Parts: sequence; C-alpha cells; structure tokens
Amino acid sequence: MMEHADIGSISVHCVHETAGPLLHAQKFFPDLTDEMFAAARRDLPPGNLSPEGEVILSFHSYLVRTERYNILVDACCGNGKSRPHRPSFSNLNTGYLDTLAAAGCRPEDIDFVLCTHLHWDHVGWNTQLLNGEWVPTFPNAKYIMSKREYDYWDKHYATDPGNPHRGAFQDSVEPLVRAERAVLVDLDHEIDNGIWLEPCLGHTPGQVVMNVSSRGKAGVMCGDVIHHRIQLTEPQLTCLADTDQAMARASRRRLMEKHADTGNLVFPAHFPAPTFGALNALPNGHGFALSTD
Repeated sequence: MMEHADIGSISVHCVHETAGPLLHAQKFFPDLTDEMFAAARRDLPPGNLSPEGEVILSFHSYLVRTERYNILVDACCGNGKSRPHRPSFSNLNTGYLDTLAAAGCRPEDIDFVLCTHLHWDHVGWNTQLLNGEWVPTFPNAKYIMSKREYDYWDKHYATDPGNPHRGAFQDSVEPLVRAERAVLVDLDHEIDNGIWLEPCLGHTPGQVVMNVSSRGKAGVMCGDVIHHRIQLTEPQLTCLADTDQAMARASRRRLMEKHADTGNLVFPAHFPAPTFGALNALPNGHGFALSTD
C-alpha cells in the first residue's frame, strides 16, 4: 500500500509497515465517554475501529524527497525487535524495506532519519540486527532527534531500568549514539530550506513536528500529536501514552487550529489509509474534519 502527495517541488510517500487493533478505544482514550464512543462507531470511516471497539492504528513512515535530500520521518516498529509489552509487535518480519524501495529509496539513499519522538513504534527501523549486533539500518543517514527528547529518556531509563519500553531505547537509539549517527538538535532545528522542526510537546517531553514548505504549498509531519481520527472531532481527548496530558491537549489544539482551513496537508503517524489530508474546522467550532480529496 502506498500513498503519495506533492508539496510544491517536494514529494511525500507514505511507507507502510503494518496495521491492526491495539486497545479498546475507551482504554486508549480514558476520557472517551460512552456517548463519544457511540458517535465514533457510527461516524468513523471503516477501518478505524475494530468490531470489538479497539482503535485500529497504522504504523508507517513518511519518505520526504526534496531536490537535495531523502528524509525518512519516523521508523515504525522494526523487524526482529523483542517487545514483550506488546506481543503482537514483537519479532515482526515485515516487508518494510521493500515498500521503501518501491517508493524509490534503498537504505543507503536516506540522508536523514527524523525521530519525531523516541517511543518504541517510531524508532524500530533505526537499526537492524547484523552479526548479532544492532547497527544503523540507513548507513549514510544522520538520525535527527531533539536533544530534550533524548536527554529525558536517557535519564528516565537510567533511573527506571525495569521499564518495559527501555528495550527499544537500547536496541534502536543507543546504537545510533555509539555509531556517531545520532544528531541531537534544538526543537526548532532547520534541516533544509523549507524543512524545519517545531516543538509540539506533551505526548513526550521533546516531541517535534516537521514542517514542509515549497512553492506556496505546505504540510506538517505531526508524529503522535494526533493519534486517531476520534481526536479530530474530540481534540480534547488524550491517550494513555501521553506524558503530560494537559500539554498534549494544548499542543494538539494549537497545531490543528494553525493548519485548519489553510489547505496545508497534515500527516499523522497512525491514521489508517487514507493516512493524510487537509484539516477543516467544523461549524460547531469544536472539532475538525480531514479532507482527503
């Protein structure tokens, strides 16, 4: 499965890894009321909730190709990674690299890998296992992550070694540092002309989004600022994985209001196909709709 959009002279390809149900919607979004849940079951497009009411998430990257660089945004779950806290994502064996090749890039063609944040499902393909060692999957790439994000998790896992998410940091982030491929940047770092980061904190302490602008067109790779289509009509909902729920709520509202009714494309990290579109404010002044035309 592949989706594609052009933003001026910049092309964006969605690189799918896997998709499926994760948790019941009212567990994933603890403040989701019965009334909201019933409305979601009635109104959401097929493929966003399972028959049992679980949120269905897609796990995909975005390949952003400029005139100079190939930039991979978020690296999904990865193959062969032990994830005992998420058994259905443990030791995956997907054709992700084949899908990337179909979009026109081999691993060695990637110039930058942007980690919007450092959760396990956004860093997995950062590394692959070769000769018993986790090494960078994209050998020529600089792996960009916010310094605030890296410093937080590095300290957090040092003081909480039993944390179930620590394994992803060990197999998908620390090898980049050892290989001197990790680049820790400020929250407003500019990657290239028309490609720059912007802080969108709350889901994690150092999450960034990546803005793309070319020839009067614009878009934003928004990571986990928006997890699921339920949050379009109920943007106040925060998920159980948010580090700071109040900050995540404010960041989401600010991002959505900034891009609504502008024609800018918004690229969430977990929407099932169609994975991206333009936001339009609803007449009720509360929520938003995603136009994928």
